[in-house]
Amino acid sequence: MAEPAEIRFASGHGAPPGYWLLLGGTGFVGRTLAEMLCRPGHDEGPWLLAPTRHMGHGLAALGALPRVDVIEADLYDDVALARLVAGAAAVVNLIGILHGSDDDFEQVHVALPRRLAAACHTAGVRRVVHISALGATADAPSRYLRSKAAGEAALREAGLDLTILRPSLIFGAGDHLLNLFAAVQRLAPIVPLAAADARFQPVWVDDVAEALARCLARPETIGQTYECTGPEVMTLAELVHAAGEFSGHPRPVVALPPAVAKLQALLMEWLPGEPLMTRDNLASMQVPSVAHPGMPGLAALGIQPTPLAAVAPGVLGGGAGSARLGSYRAHHE
Repeated sequence: MAEPAEIRFASGHGAPPGYWLLLGGTGFVGRTLAEMLCRPGHDEGPWLLAPTRHMGHGLAALGALPRVDVIEADLYDDVALARLVAGAAAVVNLIGILHGSDDDFEQVHVALPRRLAAACHTAGVRRVVHISALGATADAPSRYLRSKAAGEAALREAGLDLTILRPSLIFGAGDHLLNLFAAVQRLAPIVPLAAADARFQPVWVDDVAEALARCLARPETIGQTYECTGPEVMTLAELVHAAGEFSGHPRPVVALPPAVAKLQALLMEWLPGEPLMTRDNLASMQVPSVAHPGMPGLAALGIQPTPLAAVAPGVLGGGAGSARLGSYRAHHE
């Protein structure tokens, strides 16, 4: 993996002053945020730097955007991380995993934020916006949620100018969940579903990106934690049914008993590649991923949450749905 001896920007003039460093900028939320920050109305915004482990993937994701530089770097190398942070005015940490071992969750969700805090302290960079997750607490039933809470704590303890966003399940073009369940229903006559009654408040990726952009632009959001949720609470079964309806292949959903669900998740963990479901995912879904009364959310940032039905047809069904999706995107420009 290349380690940047110096940061070289496509501008050809060295590092523009005060760039924003997007950790995880080539991912689902990061791509949307970078695109949003390059739309009309953001023309005078800062340069964006997006490190990636794989240059080809990074260029495919962000290479066509103006004022965005993609650089190959290992964020788990302290020297490389320090060089990336050194010229930044702000850092956005979008890096997270859904599956993995105890060591994986510790490295990504806890050790990386701790190392990021140390790099910011050394470089004198104070502004950090961090994506966590709804339900993240130290006593949560899953490694995922406990590690997310520990990562939040590591950044808070560093005394940074920190803003934390806790989204529920994020949907949009290129998401994994809606497209996965739509694909399953194109092929399978029924959908056997674990944790069918798990509750979410699904939020559009553009709304999350808009929240990130507004937090970066507004000093009054420092010290705040925002819960990013959509306007409706849905069970997992309802989400799966919606994916089938909007893709044109609705199938019956069969809820699995808890013991069978755990067995299904265990078998999926043994399959090669990234598992579709793990026992830790099931444990996470014991905690409703819904907004808590009294906590600031998207409305506190002046964002009206977008309903699933306004976006999913454009993501999965095309046609009139695409037009509706375009109108919602235009609303954010």
